[in-house]
Amino acid sequence: YLTGEFAGDYGWDPAGLSADPETFAAYRETELIHARWAMLGALGCVTPELLEKFAGVEFGEAVWFKAGAQIFSEGGLDYLGSSSLVHAQSILAILGVQVILMGAIEGYRVSGGPAGEGLDKNHPGGDYFDPLGLADDPDTFAELKVKEIKNGRL
Repeated sequence: YLTGEFAGDYGWDPAGLSADPETFAAYRETELIHARWAMLGALGCVTPELLEKFAGVEFGEAVWFKAGAQIFSEGGLDYLGSSSLVHAQSILAILGVQVILMGAIEGYRVSGGPAGEGLDKNHPGGDYFDPLGLADDPDTFAELKVKEIKNGRL
């Protein structure tokens, strides 16, 4: 069942978790979504430190594993170091907003959402999802799929 036809498929599934084609499709979609969020999270960890070091942007604490603790300080947490953007003082409010926003986005995606008709659910492409035309060449597109899943698995 694992024949190597999918990006990142190297035929290794000793427990047989992906033997059912529907389960395999669900696992592939879930892995890809989580990989994309993980890559965005990694970018979000590095960006504040780089902005503080090289662009002079002042954050209360730019180190990612210390930044969240600022919400418990007396002044609260200012996103991007500016109180005029988002000034957070309640962890419960932040949690609630994140759950609502992520729930809405995931609900939209699961119900067909932005992919539209006739587009691949995992790699929709098109003008909105590939504005630079990186996936126009099928060989390049296959290579980019492998790179995406490999980087996401890191």
